[in-house]
Amino acid sequence: KYQADKFYWPGTVVVFGGEKEITQSTESHDSRIAGVVSTEPAYLMNSGDTRDNALSVALLGRVPCSVVGNIRKGDQLVSSTIPGVATKYSIDHYNPGMIIGKALADYNSDTPGVIEVVIGRL
Repeated sequence: KYQADKFYWPGTVVVFGGEKEITQSTESHDSRIAGVVSTEPAYLMNSGDTRDNALSVALLGRVPCSVVGNIRKGDQLVSSTIPGVATKYSIDHYNPGMIIGKALADYNSDTPGVIEVVIGRL
């Protein structure tokens, strides 16, 4: 668990920063990626953390993630300019540490939606 500056729904892309430990992403290809707010963590470190807005953040594994744009299975995902939403990685904007994970489903819309993503060492 990480303490967020406010409550964020599962699937929200978060970065290290803000008023507490984490906040939702707001920059494209941000290298401060912490992970994605999790729905059902298999293993929860700091599970006893009862502070306000202590959120479960997926660091490894499979998790629903908010996404936008034209995404195909296997595409690497990064933060977008839409708060808390991921998009397909662009080689033109490389920044070490920016990869969130890889898409497990296709998605193609300018409106944010949710797909499953593999988070972690890729």
